[in-house]
Amino acid sequence: MDADELRNSLDYLSLPYLRDEHQNLLTAAVKKNIPLPEFFELAIAGEVAGKRERAIARRIQQAHFPSKKTSAAFDWTYPTKINEELVRYTFNLDFVGKKGNVAFLGTVGTGKSHLAGALGIHACEKGYTVLFETAANIINHLVAAQSAGNIVAALKTYRRPEILIIDEIGYLPIGQLEANFLFQVISARYETGSIILTSNIAFKDWIKVFNNDAALTSAILDRILHHCEVITIEGSSYRINSKQK
Repeated sequence: MDADELRNSLDYLSLPYLRDEHQNLLTAAVKKNIPLPEFFELAIAGEVAGKRERAIARRIQQAHFPSKKTSAAFDWTYPTKINEELVRYTFNLDFVGKKGNVAFLGTVGTGKSHLAGALGIHACEKGYTVLFETAANIINHLVAAQSAGNIVAALKTYRRPEILIIDEIGYLPIGQLEANFLFQVISARYETGSIILTSNIAFKDWIKVFNNDAALTSAILDRILHHCEVITIEGSSYRINSKQK
């Protein structure tokens, strides 16, 4: 088998690492007198590592993160109040196995979306499927889906991933129809999948977000808070403060 035929065969078998690196591996094996079993171990390990990296990149791409933020890039000294220990604990991802939730609450610009996105990216790296959406985008998608007659399929979009990140709950007023749609999403995921959410409104004031519907608000909070790590962040807006400086 000549070099081109070997490359084509490895490409056909979906082994891109071996396709691109087989010659270097063979050269190194000859120079270092690597035994055949060890050679195969190195070749397979390289292929596995490459496949894992591609899978992580694919999960991150499919999650639709608005930006790629990490916990390492978060300025822990800026908020006037944050439970850093609890935030770091959530990165163990124990809540995902328990089908639990994480809520980041705080005023605008305190880093809620940054931490929610960083937690989601970390989950992608650990093998979990994630979808990141703003509450407004979810509602608009479901309203359009109802008009088009495919609301059931649209709801499945938000039930399918192991972690759904709902960003910016409370930033815009929600009417009765929109509130009902968001309730359906949260209800469908209750004890079947995890939610990471951010909100600039304290839970006690969520009734104002959901059209002053006490029963609906209570039902939503009951499902969110049953298994939930609540992280409150206090401080002024990081973005506004940086711009003023």
